[in-house]
Amino acid sequence: MTDQNPYEKLGVKEDATFDEIQDAKGRLMEQHRGDQKLLETVEAAYDAIIMDRLRMRQEGKIKVPERIRFPERDNLSSQAPPSFNPASVENSPAWLQRMLDTPTTGDLILPGVCFLLLAGMTVFYGAAEGSDSALPLVVALGFGFNIYFLNRKEQQFGRAVLLTLAGLLVGVGLGTVLGSFIETPLYNLGWSIEQFATLVTFFLLWLISSFLR
Repeated sequence: MTDQNPYEKLGVKEDATFDEIQDAKGRLMEQHRGDQKLLETVEAAYDAIIMDRLRMRQEGKIKVPERIRFPERDNLSSQAPPSFNPASVENSPAWLQRMLDTPTTGDLILPGVCFLLLAGMTVFYGAAEGSDSALPLVVALGFGFNIYFLNRKEQQFGRAVLLTLAGLLVGVGLGTVLGSFIETPLYNLGWSIEQFATLVTFFLLWLISSFLR
């Protein structure tokens, strides 16, 4: 094989594709396995062909695939890169999975209608003179509704009460703080800070009853 050119040593034509060259090399390596001298000859012929193809590429005669210019990428491409799997969301903490819920349209609309009615009662009673005392009753109704909506999902009454109580405390506190910053606009609307805090609470309770379980 010493008088042959690299293509003849691999047994391929000079216009052979890269895949054909690789196949010929692999076939010869397998055929002469154990004969170190012949294996070195095959490797040298393969390297010579690669260098020849690169030279021809530089001269603009052929287009060399990136696999020839960067053969090490073949090894990298064989290893599938990690890809984002939507199912990885399911790997979130167990406590979070137990709390979150994917509501149906009915789960959104029914509580929404109830809390909208309560919000209307809050605004209406607030507009009437001396009716602020009715707000605790409206809040109590919202508290009861929220417990009902949560309890019907998992039938865990204690859990429903705790979540509703937490939502009530956070809603009242958040609404009171926000209301103190916009006190003047609220008075212009005829609302008190207590009314605004109640509306914020109802919105938070709706979120809890719809998206938690």
